[in-house]
Amino acid sequence: MIYIFHGADEFTIRDLIRKIKAECSDGEFGEAAATVLDGGKVTIDELLVACHTVSFFSPKRLVIVEGLLSRFEKKEKRGKGKDKTNDLKDWDGLVKLDLPDSSVLVLSDGLLKKTNPMLKKLAPFADVKECVPLDVRGADLPKWIASRSKAMGCEISPKAVRLLIDLIGNDLWILSNEIDKLCIHASGSRIEESDINLLVSYAREANIFHMVDAVVQGRREMAARLLHQLMDEGAAPAYLLHMITHEFRLLIQVKQHSGRGVSVNTVGSKIGESKDWKVEKLMRSAGRYSSQRLEGIYHRLLETDVSIKTGKCEGELALDLLINDLCK
Repeated sequence: MIYIFHGADEFTIRDLIRKIKAECSDGEFGEAAATVLDGGKVTIDELLVACHTVSFFSPKRLVIVEGLLSRFEKKEKRGKGKDKTNDLKDWDGLVKLDLPDSSVLVLSDGLLKKTNPMLKKLAPFADVKECVPLDVRGADLPKWIASRSKAMGCEISPKAVRLLIDLIGNDLWILSNEIDKLCIHASGSRIEESDINLLVSYAREANIFHMVDAVVQGRREMAARLLHQLMDEGAAPAYLLHMITHEFRLLIQVKQHSGRGVSVNTVGSKIGESKDWKVEKLMRSAGRYSSQRLEGIYHRLLETDVSIKTGKCEGELALDLLINDLCK
């Protein structure tokens, strides 16, 4: 079976992958059958070998490839460099792939154009889901917050839901972390506005956003200082990496939708951001980078994510190396 999960809603993609991992697992040894590959570097031969390797620890062999389909996105032309979409023919083996019944292949990616040639080729043979962020102005996001809270054993008042959205927006990753903490604090009671004002770290730990801003602006010393301060205070490296990745995902989206004569409102509607000042800031930041540079940063972020998850590199060191590279 082949699954393709793509879009700007990284939390939903991770949640879908988590569920597939659970389905493929067989007791305590299930995770050993999961192979994570960097789609920016993997070759077709390496992927085929991974998919056909027999698992001795669980009934299913799970192979997860992050960022493969983005390799086939049509890039803006710069000079006489080779268009990466030209290597599409090298990957015909993936389209013709006859997966063993014991193997499950998951391709996860960020935003992809509907014209992505590999996506179009694989779609008829795969379970494809585009994961789009919930609109902060719609009804689905409040329902998601209420449902998540209920699953954790707590009710949450409508005013508290609105305050959470005002503080955090539609980032489900951050929302889920804060809801988990709120439910532990509430101990089964209803979550009110006062609980959020007391506990939500998003409202208190502005240093996270100063750190991310420093990375985006290339201020290496400040970014490194804030990074270590946050980790000393207990912030998990995976969470901090997510925040940096989230910001660069937004910059990539803004870069794609911006252009001469395109209004702030138009860009905001495309990326699901209603606050003009945030969109204007993102547009200014995106202007510092070429599309080619943002593509390189995206793959560097994926590489860091994979190295931490596979234990190839300890989280703190991986982030130090990442910031050093991004702030060059």
